[in-house]
Amino acid sequence: MNTRVAPPGIAPGNKAESGYIGQSVARPNAKRLLQGRGVFVDDLRLPRLAHVAFFRSPHAHARIRKLEFAKARGMPGVIAVVEGRALAEYCTPWVAVLGHLKGIKSPPQNALAIGRACWAGEAVAAVVAESRAQAEDALECIEAEWEPLPAVVAMEDALAGRPVIHPEFEDNICFKREFDTGDVDAAFARADVVVEETFDFGRHTGVTLEGRSLLADYNAAEHTLTVYHSTQAPHMMQDIFSRHLAIPEANVRVIAKDVGGSYGIKVHVYPDEMATAALSVMLRRPVKFVADRLESFLTDIHAREHKATIRLACNRDGEILAFDLDDLTAIGPYSVYPRTSGIEGNQVVNLTGGPYKHKHYRARLNVVFTNKNVTCQYRAVGHPIAVAITEGIVDLAAEKIGMDPAEFRRRNLIPDDAYPYTSASGMKFEQLSHQQVLDKLLKLMDYDKLRAEQAELRKKGVYRGIGLAAMIEVTNPSPAFYGVGGARISSQDGAAIRLEPTGMVTCMVSVTEQGQGTEAIFAQIAATALGVTMDRVRIVTGDTGVTPYGGGTWASRGAGIGGEAVLQASKVLRSNILDVAAVILKTSGEMLDVRDNDIVDARTGEVKLSLAELGRIAYFRPDTLPLDFQSELMVTRHYTPRSYGFAFTNGFQASLVEVDTDTGFVKLLKHWCVEDCGTIINPQLVDEQIRGGIVQGIGGALFEECVYSAEGQMLNANMADYLVPMADEMPDIIVGHVVTPTKSSELGAKGAGEAGTAGAPGAVMNAINDALRPLHARVTVQPATPERVLKALGKV
Repeated sequence: MNTRVAPPGIAPGNKAESGYIGQSVARPNAKRLLQGRGVFVDDLRLPRLAHVAFFRSPHAHARIRKLEFAKARGMPGVIAVVEGRALAEYCTPWVAVLGHLKGIKSPPQNALAIGRACWAGEAVAAVVAESRAQAEDALECIEAEWEPLPAVVAMEDALAGRPVIHPEFEDNICFKREFDTGDVDAAFARADVVVEETFDFGRHTGVTLEGRSLLADYNAAEHTLTVYHSTQAPHMMQDIFSRHLAIPEANVRVIAKDVGGSYGIKVHVYPDEMATAALSVMLRRPVKFVADRLESFLTDIHAREHKATIRLACNRDGEILAFDLDDLTAIGPYSVYPRTSGIEGNQVVNLTGGPYKHKHYRARLNVVFTNKNVTCQYRAVGHPIAVAITEGIVDLAAEKIGMDPAEFRRRNLIPDDAYPYTSASGMKFEQLSHQQVLDKLLKLMDYDKLRAEQAELRKKGVYRGIGLAAMIEVTNPSPAFYGVGGARISSQDGAAIRLEPTGMVTCMVSVTEQGQGTEAIFAQIAATALGVTMDRVRIVTGDTGVTPYGGGTWASRGAGIGGEAVLQASKVLRSNILDVAAVILKTSGEMLDVRDNDIVDARTGEVKLSLAELGRIAYFRPDTLPLDFQSELMVTRHYTPRSYGFAFTNGFQASLVEVDTDTGFVKLLKHWCVEDCGTIINPQLVDEQIRGGIVQGIGGALFEECVYSAEGQMLNANMADYLVPMADEMPDIIVGHVVTPTKSSELGAKGAGEAGTAGAPGAVMNAINDALRPLHARVTVQPATPERVLKALGKV
C-alpha cells in the first residue's frame, strides 16, 4: 500500500499510519457498475406493479374545457384514468417561496393541472395501466377540448405584463431585488473609462443519462409509503411526500439506489412525480413513472435564461471602481418547489464582480413568469452567468485601456493576504487564493508563448483567441441558504459507522451517490481515520430508513459536509475500538493503535489483536469483559457548517480557440483550469469532476439551447436537434490545483463539483471575442453558434 499523510487537521494520533486521503484510488462501486450490476429505478419490479403515463398540454397556455376519458378507460390493461381534481383529494398543492427572498410570489401548483395549462408539456391527466405501452396507447384515446389563451414567451413581454399570466397577481414578476452599496453614480462619474455590454444566455437543461424516475409503493394496511426515487435529496423528499400526501414522516421511506446523473435537476419537486406517489396511494398498489427523453426535454427543469446588461467603471491604470448590473431572467409559469426559482438570479447578483476588490456595486434583478417550462437550480446555479458577464466586461475594459487582460485582472484581484474579506455584494470569504491561482495558470498554459503564437498566426489570417475567467464557487452551504427562508431542507449531513463482528466497517451516510464518487471519498476518509484498509469499508447511502438525517447531494457539499461527518464519526469509533482493545489486552488505550485492520503496540507496531477477533469478543463474548464495561461499536455524528454562510472555493480558467471566419465554427484547441477546493481527498475524482463540469459549461457556451417558438412550443426537444458536447469536439483539459483548506472543519475540504461549469462559459466566450478582436466583432449571446458568430462578423 502507498502511504500518504493525512490532511491538515487530522492529528497523527487520530489517523492510520497508512492513509488514503490524497490518493487517486478507484471508486469501490466502479466494478459493479461496469459489470452491469447497477440497480436503477426502471430495473425494479414489484408485485401488482402498474405504470403511469401522462396526458400533457399541447398548448403553452390554454384553458381546459373538457377531458373525456371513456375510450381511454376501455383500452386493454388500463387500471385508472385520473384528472387533476380527483388527484387533488390525495395530494395537496404547494407554493414555492422562501422567506429571505423578500416579496417572492408564485401561485399554488397541483400534481395535475386543474382548469388551465400554463406550458406545453404540463401534465393534465394520468393513465395508469399494466404496462407503460398500454398506458401510452390509452393516452391517444383521451379527448380534450382546449381554449387557447395568450402565451407570454419573451422575457421583455413578461416584464411589461403583456399579458399577466396569473390573474391573482397584478404582474408577471415572481421576484425582484435591488442592491446598492451607495456612491455608484459618483464612481462612474469620476471614472476615466466606462464600458457597457448586454449579454444574452439561452436556456438549457441537464440531459442526464437516466431520466427522472420513481416507483411509489403505498401499503394501505400499514399506512406506509416506500418510494424508490432517482433523487439527490431523499430526506427532503421524505418530508414533502409526508406533508402533501398526509402520511406521517416516519411512515415514508425514500430510497435512492444507483442514480444515472443528476446535475441539480433531480433535487426539485416535479408535479408528475408527486402525481405518481399520489396515484399509488389512491390505487393502493405500486406505480412507476420513468420520463422518456421527450418528456425530459419538456418537463425537466431548464436554467440560465438571462438577459444581463452590465457596466464597469475604471481608471486609466486599470483600477476597477464599480460594477452596475441589470439582470432579467425568465422562469416559466411557476416558482419550483421547494428551493424556488429565485435563487439563480439571486446568485447572479451575489456573485457578479466577486473576485475583485472594488467597493461600489449596484444591481437590479427581475425574475419573471413566462409560458415556457419551469427553470430552477442546475449545476453551478447562477455562477456561469455571473462569471461570464463579469469576465466579459473585464475583458472589454482591458481592451479599452489597452492593457493585457491577465495584467488587468492581476491589478484588481482581492489580494491573497486580505482575508477574511467581505465582497462588495456582502459575501464573506474565509480565504481565497486568486493571485496564486492566476500565477499557476499562466505558467501552466505558457501564456506569453501563446500570445506570441497568436500574433504570428493572425498575420496568416488564422484567428485564435485566448480567454480568461476568474471564478468563485459556493460550496458547503450553511442554514443561511435555505433553512433561514423556511424551507425544510437540511444543511447538515450525518454518518453512522459500525464495526461489524468480522472486523468489517459499515458506514451509512446521508449524502447520496449520483455518479460523482462520494462512496469512494467516504471510504477513503473512514479507512484513514480508523486505520483499516479500504476493502474493509462498505458505504451505504440514499436510504432514509437507514442513513442519518441529512441534506443529500447539492451545492458541492458532499466532501465538505458529509466527509466531515464521516471523519468525526470514524474518530469516535476508533477511540471506542481502542477502549475495547485496552480492556481485552489489560493495558492503556494510549499504548495501542489501529493499523491495517489490527490492534498494534503504538510504539513498536507489534500486532496484538485483529479487529475481527475484537469484534468476536465484543459481540459474542462480552461475558469475558468487566461487568462495568460496555463496548460501543456504532457511532453517529452530524456536521453543519456555521462559521461562514458558505465555504467559497476559487479558481481561474483559460480557453484557447480558433474561429473559422468563413463558416463561424469555433474549434476548441485547449482548456486549462486551476482550482482551489481545499483538502483534496481523491485527486483523480476531483480532476474528473472539474473536467466534466468544464464540458457541461462548454455545452452552454457553444451548443446547448432550448429553442422556443413565438407560440411557446419547444422546437428541439430531441437529441437530434438539441446539441450536447461530444467527446471528439472537446479539447485536452489541463487541471491544476492550489490547496487552501477551510478552517471551518477538521478535514478542510471544500466542494469541487461545479467549478468547471462555473468558469468555462466565460473563458470560452472571451476566447472567441479575443479571436474576433482584429475584425472588430463581438459575440455576446450564448450559445455562440456558427450563425451567431457570422452575424457578429456581418456575414449573415
